[in-house]
Amino acid sequence: MDASQPTQGRTDAVDGINGHNKEFNELNNGNTTSHDHATNIDSLAASLTPQQRRRIYDYGGNPLARLDTGDTTLYPAFGGEFQPGTYRPPTKNIANPAPLGLSAFALTTFILSLVNWHTRGVTAPNIVVASAYGYGGLVQLLAGMWEMAVGNTFGATALASYGGFWISFAITLTPGGFQIVQSLGGEDTQFYDSFGFYLMGWFIFTFLLLLCTLRSTLAFFFLFFTLDLTFLLLGIGYLHRENGAPRVSCIKAGGMFGLLSAFSAWYNALAGIADRSNSFFLIPVVHFPWSDVGRERREKANSVSSA
Repeated sequence: MDASQPTQGRTDAVDGINGHNKEFNELNNGNTTSHDHATNIDSLAASLTPQQRRRIYDYGGNPLARLDTGDTTLYPAFGGEFQPGTYRPPTKNIANPAPLGLSAFALTTFILSLVNWHTRGVTAPNIVVASAYGYGGLVQLLAGMWEMAVGNTFGATALASYGGFWISFAITLTPGGFQIVQSLGGEDTQFYDSFGFYLMGWFIFTFLLLLCTLRSTLAFFFLFFTLDLTFLLLGIGYLHRENGAPRVSCIKAGGMFGLLSAFSAWYNALAGIADRSNSFFLIPVVHFPWSDVGRERREKANSVSSA
């Protein structure tokens, strides 16, 4: 649930949080007098236990904040559940679709990035078309729809969008299929400019998603950071050509960051798959110091040191 709606008083500040209204009303003793929103939240948070405080603190109305409405005392791995905030969707009879979508994205990105890196002299991206249709496209699109079913807006937007990216990429490059490259004059100026515009559009979209990961974990942020640089460098490579062809240095640099993005996606997927029922270890995702978890750890350390 977003913590961005206007509120009045302490009760209104937590209104709509399933299962917690009664608890917070008792803490407020029925006080619904209008006060400054952020001040009320801070003063109420100071009187609660760390677990209670974690559920209601909303950074003074930051629209990117999420509230944990689950009953677990453990925070989910942000990358593993493809959720940049601490909100945990209500339990439904559906598995976590994020690792599937991340794995589909990772494999297809891995193959294309090797081609962009000119690995073993391979420069034609035809081999990517099949995986872009079937795995990176269809499977990731389905994972995005399942994220919508479990209530994860960020995950649904990201996975479904990148699933659409891979399908559109495959449509563009299908040999002898849709004739998009040929209709733009073949691999020449008009096609290169058009493809550069296409990549720059995805750079802008990825940057918007990147902004939503700044309060999550290093692993989650790194995935979108490297992906954003991938789109940027590839777009520059097609728009700022040398000798009439895409600039090789930019394309290869985009391939390098694409590989980093692919491995980061696999890492985040593993964070969502590995748990105490199937693994001897949990995947560290490194929470940012300013995130909910980082703030709570600092408070705990300060309380121990002052004791």
